[in-house]
Amino acid sequence: MLDKLNNIGDDVYQTWSYEQKHDEIGKLVQGFKNGLPVQILCHLCASIAGSNALAAEHLAAFLSKRERKAIVNRESGNNPLLRDLLESTLLK
Repeated sequence: MLDKLNNIGDDVYQTWSYEQKHDEIGKLVQGFKNGLPVQILCHLCASIAGSNALAAEHLAAFLSKRERKAIVNRESGNNPLLRDLLESTLLK
């Protein structure tokens, strides 16, 4: 039951147009710049876009490759799991 609640947004996001998804991801990027944790940015962007790869495409429109690489390096530290998440969402 809890798993279904965790994915409830995914069903809603599938009904959104590309533009709606793009706009919402843009808002999340602004939130990140104002303090939203990067893990939340990545998870929500992937949910909204439909995959990490699609999220990366949207994020590339809002953050330069240099910015995205800096985020991965700064935020992941020595945590390989976090680095994998960030790279798959920010750099693919």
